[in-house]
Amino acid sequence: MKVLITVLTALFLVPAFAADGPATTAPASSAGVTVHRYLIERTFPPGALAGLDAAAKAKVNANNAQFGVHWVTSYANADQTKTYCIYDGPSEAAIRKAATANNIPVDSVTEVPVTLSPN
Repeated sequence: MKVLITVLTALFLVPAFAADGPATTAPASSAGVTVHRYLIERTFPPGALAGLDAAAKAKVNANNAQFGVHWVTSYANADQTKTYCIYDGPSEAAIRKAATANNIPVDSVTEVPVTLSPN
């Protein structure tokens, strides 16, 4: 009976995760470069994010573009000392170069090629 339950569970779960699995090919930018998605964790000193206005964001986006990097979205903790950012770019090296150009910290960069959705 346990074997049957295990097999049935696997049969139901495999299609659910297969639909959310990695794409067979990564998307390409308009320049024909393969684009990857990354999660970047950053630590900032208290108050550092207070000056993040439209002009600062535009400067970050302009610098990112030099490296083929696109800032998708960011999330901050309650005291705004940690951020978790989603970026698209050609490589981890490009993500790190863009951060250096923007003078912003990088604690870690993790490629996240798989999207899991609740639907």
